[in-house]
Amino acid sequence: MRTPIALTAAGLALVALSACSGESRPGTTNAGASPAEDGKIAVTAGDTECKVAVSEVNAGTSTFAVTNNGSKVTEFYVYAPGDRVMGEVENIVPGLTRELIVELPAGGYEAACKPGMIGKGIRTPLKATGEHKPLSEDAELAAATAGYKRYIKSQSDTLLVKTQEFVDAVKAGDIDKAKALYPVSRTYWERIEPVAEIFGDLDPAIDAREADLEEGQEWTGFHRIEKDLWITKDVSEDGPIADKLMTDVKTIVDKANAAELSPVQLANGAKELLDEVATGKITGEEDIWSHTDLWDFDANLQGSRAAVQSLRPVLEERAPELVKTLDEKFAAAEAALGEHRKGDGWRLHNELSEAELKKLSDTINALAEPISQVAAVVTK
Repeated sequence: MRTPIALTAAGLALVALSACSGESRPGTTNAGASPAEDGKIAVTAGDTECKVAVSEVNAGTSTFAVTNNGSKVTEFYVYAPGDRVMGEVENIVPGLTRELIVELPAGGYEAACKPGMIGKGIRTPLKATGEHKPLSEDAELAAATAGYKRYIKSQSDTLLVKTQEFVDAVKAGDIDKAKALYPVSRTYWERIEPVAEIFGDLDPAIDAREADLEEGQEWTGFHRIEKDLWITKDVSEDGPIADKLMTDVKTIVDKANAAELSPVQLANGAKELLDEVATGKITGEEDIWSHTDLWDFDANLQGSRAAVQSLRPVLEERAPELVKTLDEKFAAAEAALGEHRKGDGWRLHNELSEAELKKLSDTINALAEPISQVAAVVTK
């Protein structure tokens, strides 16, 4: 959940990433909303409205085509009860249409547009009815999901260890050690963030930036401590914040490891991680004080690859040419990033030239397009 801020002097633009369509079965049409087109459910988002073309869909896979007719960058979510995120698409700039493929078992949901990408959003009820065969009943897709969950487990185990080390350094007042551990602990967080984002307010409690905050919202988590480490240079009052960070991380790790994932969530997660790179890390807006964005950039790229690799047997069977393209584009992106290795880590974002940032942006954009096709292949 990100609030857009000014791009760097590199002039990097928000990338238009659109998922290809999957099967969708629109039901009851909402008054005043545009009809569904080509089996997709039209969503008209504005600064003060969120019109979903239907109020009811058949249980199973649906594709939402979200058009931003407002003046603010927006995002679109489908929530299950308890604000559990079933699917999301972020950074929909004015005038752009982006698509979201989501699998919805029978039940009640809410669709939400978030003008400015903040707050609870403009919500509308959505109902899925009838029976459907879950994608996870396909043996290969079930194996893919199981493989990805093993990856989440391995990363979350290390996230707990490294976050505890970071928290201990903050509480001890060891600023140099905490600075060194900050990007390392965040690496494991960024690799699993698509799963972490499923669970409502826990993600912003851990990862909200100052620019994300609503009026009166308590600011906690990594970036709150980041500011004190690099700007105020005083963490003497940050013990409770550090303890809360550790508690929140433990909670989200437990939830992530227990979560039942749909195979389409793997595909969407791979795309979301690249969205974060293309619209945040590449501009320097994520780690605005530490400038350690390339650690996050690398983690997002690795997390995206892990999700795609879990789905690889399915993709090789259904779309072998797409697999070849993905391999090529991942290799190119990793090579471009690899040019900025520095010791065991990475160069700081503010050390990169406009030309270097542009090259990184171009390689991510080139990878993002084939990644956006994965969800449609999974839902065939």
